[in-house]
Amino acid sequence: MTDDFLATARRLAKASPKKPRQADLRRAISTAYYALFHAIARDAADLIVGTGQSRAEAAWAHTYRALEHGFAKNACSQMRGLGFPAALCSCADAFANLQQARHNADYDPIHRITRVEALAAIEQAAQAIRDLMASSRKDRRAFAVQLLLKKRS
Repeated sequence: MTDDFLATARRLAKASPKKPRQADLRRAISTAYYALFHAIARDAADLIVGTGQSRAEAAWAHTYRALEHGFAKNACSQMRGLGFPAALCSCADAFANLQQARHNADYDPIHRITRVEALAAIEQAAQAIRDLMASSRKDRRAFAVQLLLKKRS
């Protein structure tokens, strides 16, 4: 699904060859964010619950759906201070940046987006997904826990 989201975002960003429509560019940015969001959600569910036919489907779906936009963004802002590897910190930074870009695209009627900005957001999402998947399982699992579970003091 992640590759499909990225392909859709690229298609939207390039939909009008001469003068891109703001609706297409806004949807492209939103779709790029969701590509990363769903990549993180899927990876977290796979790492915490498991994969294949032996996994508990309801538990996997519950874990997948546990990723909350605001909570995850706040958790991402703390990653560098927690000693996570650079690739996962870059992924976390991209998540926060893309979430803000999505909010601007989806909710700010005055905000204007250029094709260059939309394509840059798509590439940022693609790179963040590559950074996520290139990280070790151990670090990705810790990342998933950081993004999904509230820490009690």
